[in-house]
Amino acid sequence: MGSPLGEDGARTIRGVDRLASRGNAPGKRSVVGLVAVGLIAAYVATRIVLVATGGFYWDDLILIGRASTHNVFGWEYLTHNHDGHFMPGAFLVAGLTTLLAPTHWWPAAVTLVVLATAVALAVWRMIRILSDSDSARSQWAQVLVLAFFLFTPMTVPSYVWWSAGLNSLPMQFAMAWLIGDAVLLCRGGVSTRLIVVRSSLIYLAALACFEKSLYILPVVFLSTVLWCRFGRVRTDRGSSSIPGPLAAAFVGARPLWQVLAPLTVVWAVVFLSVTGGQGAAGQHSVGQTLHLTWRTINNAVIPSLVGGPWTWDRWIPSPPMGFAPLWQILSGWAVLAIVVGVIVKLRRGAWPIVVAAAAYVVAAQIPVMWNRSSANTALELAQTMRYLPDSALVMAAALALVLAVPAPERAGTAERRGALRVGAGAAVAVLVVSSGWGLLHFSQSWRNNPTPEYLRTARASLQSDTGRTMFDQALPLEILTPVANPENQISHTFGRVRNRARFGTVTDDLKVLDKRGRLVAGGVTPARTFAAGAGSCAAPEVRGVTRVPLSGPLLNWTWTIAMGYCANRDGQMTVALVGGTPMVVDVRAGLHVVYVQTTGRGTAITLRPLTPGLAVHTGAGRVGEVAEGELVK
Repeated sequence: MGSPLGEDGARTIRGVDRLASRGNAPGKRSVVGLVAVGLIAAYVATRIVLVATGGFYWDDLILIGRASTHNVFGWEYLTHNHDGHFMPGAFLVAGLTTLLAPTHWWPAAVTLVVLATAVALAVWRMIRILSDSDSARSQWAQVLVLAFFLFTPMTVPSYVWWSAGLNSLPMQFAMAWLIGDAVLLCRGGVSTRLIVVRSSLIYLAALACFEKSLYILPVVFLSTVLWCRFGRVRTDRGSSSIPGPLAAAFVGARPLWQVLAPLTVVWAVVFLSVTGGQGAAGQHSVGQTLHLTWRTINNAVIPSLVGGPWTWDRWIPSPPMGFAPLWQILSGWAVLAIVVGVIVKLRRGAWPIVVAAAAYVVAAQIPVMWNRSSANTALELAQTMRYLPDSALVMAAALALVLAVPAPERAGTAERRGALRVGAGAAVAVLVVSSGWGLLHFSQSWRNNPTPEYLRTARASLQSDTGRTMFDQALPLEILTPVANPENQISHTFGRVRNRARFGTVTDDLKVLDKRGRLVAGGVTPARTFAAGAGSCAAPEVRGVTRVPLSGPLLNWTWTIAMGYCANRDGQMTVALVGGTPMVVDVRAGLHVVYVQTTGRGTAITLRPLTPGLAVHTGAGRVGEVAEGELVK
């Protein structure tokens, strides 16, 4: 076909738009391209600074813990239902990263920077394709839309949090790329097979990282329909009729829909079969869902339109929350009203685009807020802004689509549009500066995270004494709470660390990691105690199976037993709780102390000598959990 955009479409097939000269103004196109490259470079530099000053947090440790205790290529690991999320692709990346450098931040940081850079390039490509114009005015408007996406605060909180970034960044890339590919098919003059194959693979990768990527297909299809209302749609050879936008979108990109639709259905079925359609645990509430959704819009999305929030607070171990003042919220609403008013007035056919974008921003929050709604959920959850990056991309796509809507020609239009261009440029400059100020405060709040320093110190402590036997213990509460058990155990977090102390169940020299990750003398909390045996070192009482009563019953749990003893010779004996596996303990002649970690319950400890002729006298002791020795004296 003789499509006027055939050459452009072919260039797009070969990769991201090259920002080279095209059309009637190669010089201006080159300048616009350089500005776009400069904005993307500034964006990438900012992202590098953010991850360079960041570190692992909360769910990141859960991913590391599972990767440290499972086969990272195994079905059980990849298909784990993580708090309602089905994300085998994200699990695979996390597993490979953990294998490469366990508990080190730099591999995770590299994945975030690479993915974020890919997203920026895909969004610029999407904007160029959707805008569908070579005019200098449209080119500069494209740059303004790019600047909005690159510097809006809505994309930041989910980026710096590694586990959230592994979910959202592939989704953003796929959504932007597929919108561009679908429109290219409707334009014509491109390789249909190549577009369908690459789009399908990209879509499948996004689905594998985040079940929310199921939103991509509806967004791509609707974006294509909206573009077909005014874009240069190809027509069948010899046909003089122009199809409607719905028919043009469906027919023009039909090979793509024929592949993506079955993929969507199959993946939705797999997701529901793995997770049962259940999100976070708790009694969900319609009322709280509506409150959370409104707060997301009013206290997060709206302030972000003017670069807010500027104030961030963090209640460890929660992530930072943005607290926009009233003036910032009102300013955001005012900016939204002005932008919508200008769009509707100057691009009269653009109102469906505005409605569609607004509907997505609101509707996309409802499922996640429903899953998070429960009696234990604070409304401030909506102000963490980590569920908004796809909304920012949809808003950028909507602005790019608006540029494709023809503007009516009227007297004085040139002067008015000139003023609008100056005003738009100034507004974007203010947005970038304001966003930078808010980003500075967010990064300061995000750095208030004890996890990176704890991991560095604990890793060094474990590697400083490779011959030592360490008992398992919980991570500090400010690092990961027991709700994540067993991933909050140090054997899970540091399980893949090489050349470290070994984790075991019996030792005569108890050391633990303190709250800062340092190796210190350990002790056992007195959840239960037991008295010394009836014998003595001269006449030990334990010569066969012996029951040592406790001061009270124990629930089924992993307990640590601290017991002094004296033995008549070297040998072995077993120590057990009801329901637990008997632990074999090496004992030495003379007076000593032994610590045994075992799982079980009951009201007594059972001892049984294994070595013929071995006799043991037990001193007073306790059963509890390992802790810093200074805290349990």
